[in-house]
Amino acid sequence: MRVTSILPAIVLAAGAGAQEYRYGVYEVTLEAAREYANPLKDVAIELEFEGPGKTRDTVRAFWDGGRTWRARYSPEVTGGFRWRARSTNRSDQLINGKSGAFKVAEYRGPNTLYRGGPPRLSFNRRYLVQSGGKPWFFLSDTAWNGALMSTAEEWSRYLAGRAANKFTAVQFVTTQWRAGRQDEKGQVAFTGTDPIRVNPAFWQRMDRKITAINQAGLVAVPVMLWALTSRDGESPGVSLPADEAIALARYVRSRYNAHHAIWLLGGDGDYAGANAARWKAIGRAVFPEGEKQQLAGMHPRGMRSPWAEYQNEPWLDILFYQSGHGDDARKWRWNATGGPAADWKMEPARPVIDAEPNYEAHISYQSRKKIDDYAVRRAAYYSLLAAPPAGVSYGAHGVWFWSRKAEVPLDHPRTGVAEPWWECLNYPGARQMRVMRDIFDSIAWWKLRPERGLLSDDKYDAAAFHDYVIPALSESNDFALIYLPANPGVKLNLTRFESGRIAGTWIDPRTGKRSPAGSWRPVAEVSLNAPGEGDWLLLLKK
Repeated sequence: MRVTSILPAIVLAAGAGAQEYRYGVYEVTLEAAREYANPLKDVAIELEFEGPGKTRDTVRAFWDGGRTWRARYSPEVTGGFRWRARSTNRSDQLINGKSGAFKVAEYRGPNTLYRGGPPRLSFNRRYLVQSGGKPWFFLSDTAWNGALMSTAEEWSRYLAGRAANKFTAVQFVTTQWRAGRQDEKGQVAFTGTDPIRVNPAFWQRMDRKITAINQAGLVAVPVMLWALTSRDGESPGVSLPADEAIALARYVRSRYNAHHAIWLLGGDGDYAGANAARWKAIGRAVFPEGEKQQLAGMHPRGMRSPWAEYQNEPWLDILFYQSGHGDDARKWRWNATGGPAADWKMEPARPVIDAEPNYEAHISYQSRKKIDDYAVRRAAYYSLLAAPPAGVSYGAHGVWFWSRKAEVPLDHPRTGVAEPWWECLNYPGARQMRVMRDIFDSIAWWKLRPERGLLSDDKYDAAAFHDYVIPALSESNDFALIYLPANPGVKLNLTRFESGRIAGTWIDPRTGKRSPAGSWRPVAEVSLNAPGEGDWLLLLKK
């Protein structure tokens, strides 16, 4: 039996002065009495953890090759803990009855995840918080192939770059899929279809990639079962029978549930209609009620909203969307009035997040032009202000595929040539995500709600949809943020502010530069001219 502690930048062996920390990863390694032909189904090994107060959690161990099994646990309180192992193979005396104890201290280092813990739902279930209810802004990058195809050095450079631009999360695929048939070492996550056999060598490499994400202060957002496949049938969300898909997703969850993560059970899937029953069954089996687990959602196909059919699924914590890679009126109308804008009022409440908006330098599906930073900004601000904001994702064409040369991504011929990933790290739109974070960090963004009543004149070009303004007002009616995509000016109705004076500030979303817009009483109509061409933000404060 071995015990390790996995924390930011340190891995300590038990007996060598190891110290366990709150929100760290405590790992127990066990040797079973024998090997199993199908370790995903022939046996189940669990550890029961007991800690201060009434802390009691059950953790599933995962197979890691031969007779080796591991269990990972993230303590959320300080003090003394004990654990005891058990196996469904009651004759295995090497597992049954094994026990241990450890002490947990408060983490005092600089990593905000290990200080504040993983994201949880807020009290009103509208946004995400860390320990103590501190709002946590989801700003994720879609590096779908990143964990698969990067070297350790590349991954470290990439994570440092995204952290420097104030990203808080990284989305990636954990198995072979449509655009990545194997990892950088030529390994696959599993072989076969019925039954499958997981490949420990693949997952041991993935361990290091996911640990590195958390060490960089970022939350991992792994896709368990990509659900759009090619003729080769490589993507597990559609190629595997439901029971094998469940077994694979359970394995991934057991391996990484102690890390700071938000699960994407499915990726790019069609979850509605005839497919809903399959995905509901998978979700309930992978995320059973009563077990300690990280938040979960699913990533759907472009401009689709299947969530009305999942309203009462207890495992579905976040409603994710894909506004997609377009530039015509239909795309922008969906971005501004469909998806999150239409679904956020569903009960029970859930955060709504666009997890795949326009990718910078991707070819637009309509005009066939490269998507620029303006389209990236517009998609982001539409997504954030058309519903109560919880966060948004960003994507760069060469990063999601992890290109090392100028090339068209595998099985994505309509997306255009992707530049090498390192040339995409500092695209203008990526830098402007930091500007966006700074703007939102300067206000109580979690209090914003869509409010078209802020516009005294709500006319726009319904056919072209190029000038559709998005206004949002705080619940306490004391500040507002308004996005103008391409408007010479705006007419405001300030009566919602009720009393006092309202100060207006123009904000350039490209640079964050601010300039005064004026000061007014809460009158029914105020006309303002934008300070320049292009898109602008208007911040109003009492």
